[in-house]
Amino acid sequence: MRCVIARFPFELTRSGVLEAMKGVKPEPVTGESVVIGRREYPVKQVGAIITRQDRRDFSAGEVIRAMVRLGFVCRTRPGAEPPAAATPIQHASSQLGTPTAL
Repeated sequence: MRCVIARFPFELTRSGVLEAMKGVKPEPVTGESVVIGRREYPVKQVGAIITRQDRRDFSAGEVIRAMVRLGFVCRTRPGAEPPAAATPIQHASSQLGTPTAL
């Protein structure tokens, strides 16, 4: 599959990505990630390995689009959703230490 990452064309295949990532230890995931095999890798780590470019040269979105087209599962940031705000009743009961029944 032909794709463009950081203005450079690449001919990527699913088997080529699997082969490139074989034996690569995943870095801690702090943002978007790609599941390759049984491991979850940061998108930027995968992009750097398959393109041999500096991570600052491409966006995570470019790599995610390519990985999805190749059939890999991509995930967004863990905990990216903001926590739900407490209602005034929940906030008041937490201040008083009394349980609320809703």
